[in-house]
Amino acid sequence: MSVNYVWPAYQVRIPVTNYMQRLCHEFDMNFGGSWGSSSILPSQDREKYLISSVMEEAISSSQIEGASSTRKVAKDMLRRESKPRNRSEQMIFNNYQAIRFMTEHKEDPLSEELLLRIHSLMTENTLDNPADVGRFRQTDDVVVANELTKEVVHVPPSYKEIPRFVEELCRFVNDDVQGRAFLHPIIKAIAIHFMLAYVHPFVDGNGRTARALFYWYMLKNGYWLTEYLSISRVIYRSKASYENAYLYVENDRNDMGYFLTYHLQVLEIAFEELKTYIERKITQKQRAVDYLRLGDINERQATILAMVRDDPGIVISVKELCGKFQVTQPTIKSDLDKLVARGLLKWIRINGRRHDYMKGPEYESMMKKINNL
Repeated sequence: MSVNYVWPAYQVRIPVTNYMQRLCHEFDMNFGGSWGSSSILPSQDREKYLISSVMEEAISSSQIEGASSTRKVAKDMLRRESKPRNRSEQMIFNNYQAIRFMTEHKEDPLSEELLLRIHSLMTENTLDNPADVGRFRQTDDVVVANELTKEVVHVPPSYKEIPRFVEELCRFVNDDVQGRAFLHPIIKAIAIHFMLAYVHPFVDGNGRTARALFYWYMLKNGYWLTEYLSISRVIYRSKASYENAYLYVENDRNDMGYFLTYHLQVLEIAFEELKTYIERKITQKQRAVDYLRLGDINERQATILAMVRDDPGIVISVKELCGKFQVTQPTIKSDLDKLVARGLLKWIRINGRRHDYMKGPEYESMMKKINNL
């Protein structure tokens, strides 16, 4: 094991073990460049997978911080581009917008302005004091406490240290320090995540912003597959381990090895889950081909009918499918209305203003017909 870097102000050690190096090598082979891209992600469905994974990341990262919306409700909101109805939905909407912003700005160097912009996008309309949105904290009345016991588990450095920390963080990210030993980009991305959460430069939204910076830095360094990984979903399922990883670092004289190991394992799990997800989607797509045998059915319509088969009570909106298939509203409406004309779907009135779609009266007889072909 070697210690590649010590964050000077806080004596945070960043150890690199053989285990970490092995995982980083495996991620290099799978997450970046063109390695494995054709076998992992079918090119024709890449945009669809991307939209779904970005939604998952936004939802799970917000749930870690207490957002209570279900995945289904949250995805419906994002697909329909509906206005958030409560704080939980606002957190998820913000996270989604922030991820899209960071993807567009992955070539930018980190600066104080960019950091504040990310925080602003993450926290708009979600903080008790709107003045704290996109602003560094200005007091020391901020601690990290256990949600259940309310026990204080971390006291961040003084707010007076934040300007110097932000300057050091920008140099660390932008490689402006001469003579520093090489640090693998994935290890560095995790260190950025940890340090922002450790210093806690904002009144609230530190965790969301820290995870977003990790995501941004991975994309910045060519790990394109990060966009397709539901990293925060894995963290959300192991939230206690995530929180303990922070505590173990502080309890062992700021040895970041615990947090690095945890986060690398999260990446490994997220990658395996992505492969499983894609295999399932490929199988579902192959099953949707059955509907093409009915005649006068295009691939989008076949997929819609397969959605009904998998969830007979599903309610389908035009806006949702526009996002799913990346086509215009007239195109999707035409697809759906043709299915209505054949009795495979039916209209249902929503809020007295618009109509959505669900399983129609001829759907079951159509299924029997397919089985007999």
